[in-house]
Amino acid sequence: MAANSKTVVYAALAGNLLVAATKGVAAALTGSSAMLSEAVHSLVDTGNEILLLYGMHRSHRRADAAHPFGYGREIYFWSFIVALLIFAVGAGVSVYEGITHIQAPEPIDRPWINYVVLGLALVFEGGSWWVALKAFRETKGDQSYLAAITNSKDPPKFMVLLEDTAALIGIVIALIGTWTSVTFHEPRFDGVASILIGCVLAAVAVFLARESKGLLIGERADPATHDGVVRIAEATPGVLRVNGLLTTQMSPNEIIGAMSLEFDDSLSLTELERLVSRMETEVRASYPQITSLFIKPQSPQIYDAARKRMAAQNQLGDPSL
Repeated sequence: MAANSKTVVYAALAGNLLVAATKGVAAALTGSSAMLSEAVHSLVDTGNEILLLYGMHRSHRRADAAHPFGYGREIYFWSFIVALLIFAVGAGVSVYEGITHIQAPEPIDRPWINYVVLGLALVFEGGSWWVALKAFRETKGDQSYLAAITNSKDPPKFMVLLEDTAALIGIVIALIGTWTSVTFHEPRFDGVASILIGCVLAAVAVFLARESKGLLIGERADPATHDGVVRIAEATPGVLRVNGLLTTQMSPNEIIGAMSLEFDDSLSLTELERLVSRMETEVRASYPQITSLFIKPQSPQIYDAARKRMAAQNQLGDPSL
């Protein structure tokens, strides 16, 4: 899965480099505001892919004394930074350029250059988008695209897909802006197109920031993994009841779990240790993404009392939590 994600990001990086270069030359030659916005957009996307690759590299660092559960969430941090950059730089510059061009409109010089460059950009971005779409389909299953993105624990996959989708929409808007500006001899349409591109980027950035933030502050594992671990525990001889299971996603392929179980009181300490060890082995064999599983023997009464106490402290805003 990690290798698949890297392939998607590398494909996007190569496509964005080619697109940024061609759009930048076209913007300089034609003076098109929409084309300049598209060039900035592609340049920002290129930087974003580099940051995602850096985050993926950092997230694979081994655990140490300062970070006993590893550095997996670095990928979520850098994904959040990427979303902020899309909003602040990509959307901000596009809207600014559009407003400036509306206030001081300039006719597009040699519009055919725009058409050629935007056509090439469609090819480059389309190739990157297709790679990202194929990779995302492999993990989407029967879910809708929106549900799959919302439930995904692997930001690079859906970030690249949404970035490339926004880029394709932006290219179409730039084409329409160039055509209307030239056809109706109204260069302000080019500025309007630039603002629209900025709005598309802003919408995508807000959505990506929301999804990355949820993962950064800690989301539970997907329901299938959660329910599967519970089933293994319930089927283990000597376990009378699963009181509860808490999970948190540390990276796309790393989950930490804590489970409260009621055991048969007739078990000796040695038998209990063997039972827990066997259960952990079975859980990791079925769900290798669970890197740490903490099991706590508790009666249902003690577990429920602890949950109620915790809920009461949360309502009171206890600073010790």
